Amino acid sequence: MTNIINTTALSKSFGDVDALKPVDLTVPQHAIFGFLGPNGAGKTTFMKLLLGLIRPSSGAGQIFSKDIVADSIEIRSRVGYLPQEPRFYQYMTARETLEFTARFFFSGPKIEIGKRVSEMLDLVGLNDKADRPIQGFSGGERQRLGIAQAQVNYPELLILDEPAASLDPLGRRDVLAVMERLRKHTTIFYSTHILNDVQQVSDTVAILNNGELAAHGPIETLLKQGQDVVYRMNVQGDVARAQKTMKAQPWVASVDTSPQELSSKMTVTVTDESAAQTQLLRLLMTDEQLVVEDFGRKTYALEEVFLGIVEGVQNESK
Repeated sequence: MTNIINTTALSKSFGDVDALKPVDLTVPQHAIFGFLGPNGAGKTTFMKLLLGLIRPSSGAGQIFSKDIVADSIEIRSRVGYLPQEPRFYQYMTARETLEFTARFFFSGPKIEIGKRVSEMLDLVGLNDKADRPIQGFSGGERQRLGIAQAQVNYPELLILDEPAASLDPLGRRDVLAVMERLRKHTTIFYSTHILNDVQQVSDTVAILNNGELAAHGPIETLLKQGQDVVYRMNVQGDVARAQKTMKAQPWVASVDTSPQELSSKMTVTVTDESAAQTQLLRLLMTDEQLVVEDFGRKTYALEEVFLGIVEGVQNESK
């Protein structure tokens, strides 16, 4: 798989402050890459380094195999960028804004610029408002227009800074849908603190904390990283006997039960995932005095993983 972004021990210090500690990071082509971290973690510093807006204190970075310092101008000609709060001329329409931007990148005939602008308006769902002044746009519509503006030059990499941070649920949904549609056209690298959004659209994630890369990898792998393997079930019958049977298994770490109105909830933490997959439900079903109402493995939300990683790093530093 081709990597669009590669950094090796990339770091940035401001005087005695290490804003970004050495970071080794790769972003694969056509990924939707979620870049996470608390406020002050170093996300903006990292993005400015990628865009050549500041110079690294040490280490190196490449985009499209080009050096982020020596080849910054060439890199930026192939990158689209959306700031957290995009600004527009309020009296201009969406179409006029995109035509104005497109002329910086495209010197072909006016009709071709018009086709490209129409394509972008369709891509972000603004065809019906293309010729209205931007001053009447909602926050979500402005954000979608910002994405269209960043994408109008057909960039190979799209960098989005908190693209849905200030939007209501409908606006966020629309922006995420645009990002999904863009996947086949470009690689998307975006920062955010809205973890549910990341879990919906991202395939690869990095977590930055205190200027240090705390986790990095496919989201499916990250959701399992450092988490206990836990099974949950609702049962009726002799719960005490079932609990005793579970605890007798060498691959069971703990069993907790909590009575409910008509049944009991059992939570079983295991140390051997494969053993649990093949034996746990079978052991419960062999007890004729026990009725298993539902059974399944606990799935973790990204928020749980994120907080566990960030709080764990903070505790280690104390």
